[in-house]
Amino acid sequence: MIYIDFDTVHRLATVASLVEPLRRVFASSAETPDRIKYELAGAAKPRTMLLMPSWQRGGGIGVKIATVCPENAALQIPTVNAAYLLMSWQTGQPRALIDGRALTLLRTAAVSALAADLLASATPEALLMVGTGALSRYLVEGHLAARNYKSISIWGRDPHKAAAVARDLGARGWPVRVATNLESAARSADVISCATLAEQPLIQGTWLKPACHLDLVGSFKPTMREADDDCMRGALIIVDTLAAARESGDLIGPVARGVIASSDVRLLGELIAPAHTTPRPAKTVFKSVGVAHADLAAAEYLYERHQLRVA
Repeated sequence: MIYIDFDTVHRLATVASLVEPLRRVFASSAETPDRIKYELAGAAKPRTMLLMPSWQRGGGIGVKIATVCPENAALQIPTVNAAYLLMSWQTGQPRALIDGRALTLLRTAAVSALAADLLASATPEALLMVGTGALSRYLVEGHLAARNYKSISIWGRDPHKAAAVARDLGARGWPVRVATNLESAARSADVISCATLAEQPLIQGTWLKPACHLDLVGSFKPTMREADDDCMRGALIIVDTLAAARESGDLIGPVARGVIASSDVRLLGELIAPAHTTPRPAKTVFKSVGVAHADLAAAEYLYERHQLRVA
């Protein structure tokens, strides 16, 4: 069994390189049971542990163990940590242990990029990134892999953190600036990506352009919300897994209040199917909470790339 650490993951893959493997797995027959979530008591802020298995006949078997510890931010260590175990379909023997945090950062952004490729308008001009955590840099990279933008804005509650993200991305030659007013930035954006731990909506539907694409990544609990009900009203709503409608406050509340019906929520894989003919409405929302077959596709890609490098 090989070990692929954080830095090696980044040498083997980019956000853009994972989009096509993810496109294939979302259209495949990979089996993915509901993930198991445990709330860990004993800390001032709730901590969470997730177990996420998936397998594909003739491919691989994999499971990710992830933890979310909000208090880590004050210690200047990652909030999300994980380990991924990839096993052989034929024998069940372990093939690779992969740094799960690196895998999650890359695959999360690549799933958002895939959704934007399927849902965003063909010629957007302005991208707004809401959130300044580690994932924000990857999400911007992912959205740039899907579309070209004339301007990119970063908004965060802490303007110093927003400036740091803008500086890091600007160093890569991208047209990035700090947004000081969230409403103004949202009103001018064609695509808005959110990756926060907000418990009250940050994005208001009345701010959105008629053809805006909204990418919601942060909310993974019923108590968490990044967008209000108006963001959902009249939109085509796509999720990476139907578990999102049970787990995320972004969808639970609007369904409970009758703003949207649970039957209105569609799976990303349906858009990839050859028979897909649903016309794209003006406003689209993609809500992700993380799905294990996306992890499996990323892990298999990393393993194959590693084997090619050492062959």
